[in-house]
Amino acid sequence: MAFALRKRGPSTFERASDGSMTLMEHVRELRNRLFRASLAIVVGLIVGFWLAQPAFDLLKEPYCRLPGALDASGECQQFLQLSPADGFILKLKLALWIGLIVGAPVWLYQLWAFIAPGLHRHERKWAYVFVSIAAPLFAAGAVLAYLVVDKGLAFLMESGVTGLSTQLEVTRYISFVTNMILLFGVAFEFPLILLMLNFTGVASAKRLLSWWRAVIFICFAFAAIATPDPGPFGMTLLALSLSLLYFVAVGVAFVNDRRRKRRDGSYAGLSDDEVSPLELDDDPVVATPELELSEPVHASEPVAPPKPIDRRYDDMT
Repeated sequence: MAFALRKRGPSTFERASDGSMTLMEHVRELRNRLFRASLAIVVGLIVGFWLAQPAFDLLKEPYCRLPGALDASGECQQFLQLSPADGFILKLKLALWIGLIVGAPVWLYQLWAFIAPGLHRHERKWAYVFVSIAAPLFAAGAVLAYLVVDKGLAFLMESGVTGLSTQLEVTRYISFVTNMILLFGVAFEFPLILLMLNFTGVASAKRLLSWWRAVIFICFAFAAIATPDPGPFGMTLLALSLSLLYFVAVGVAFVNDRRRKRRDGSYAGLSDDEVSPLELDDDPVVATPELELSEPVHASEPVAPPKPIDRRYDDMT
């Protein structure tokens, strides 16, 4: 007995790519993906509520590295808590941050699966490349901020008119540290903007390098305005890191331009308003050989005149 295989129809991705989905189907797809993303964040929130205390202990380490932060027994001093609910609210905030990180693979996939059908194949390829670069850059910025945040705290506390005080209010301290980590992580995505301009053909590597004065000024101005640490250490370190990443991105742009020139051949170095090179040869022009004459065409035979109508008969007459 032969069984007929059931033919699968086009997938949701294929239907969204070719435009065969209706508006209501797009709305239902968005609803389903939002539900899955929210469910992943809720699961991550539950996990984060369990990991909130280890995360708090990790964020407390820069405070414990401050001079004079240890008591006589060698343990880190406790924070100030101005409200009975501050500890619980802080635990919820940490759980939410951890939930976003734990559920990131799911909700990022749902976001990508919704917008990817509207992109071309080469656009999706470059999106994969940039996402694979963006995650390590953000992690590098976050780790750098965590390692140096105690230097900024020490400068601020020692430079104040009240002298050194190692007991801080807990919610403001956690906000200070998390803002530093988030700012450094987002700022480290700056090279991706330059690489995007180069890979899409908007700006060449030489043009990017010609902007170095303005870019360095913008890096220092951004670090001075956006850094929550008003001391010189944090903003100077962020500005120097952004300047270094700028020159690294320009180096990658030079490599990409060289690769593009080898791929495109002799037309890669031409600007839009420049004519293409012409290959001129000095070979003399040779006359074409004489053509052989064909036989003359004879005149056609004369057509016989039609017979009179009285001499033309058909089969019936």
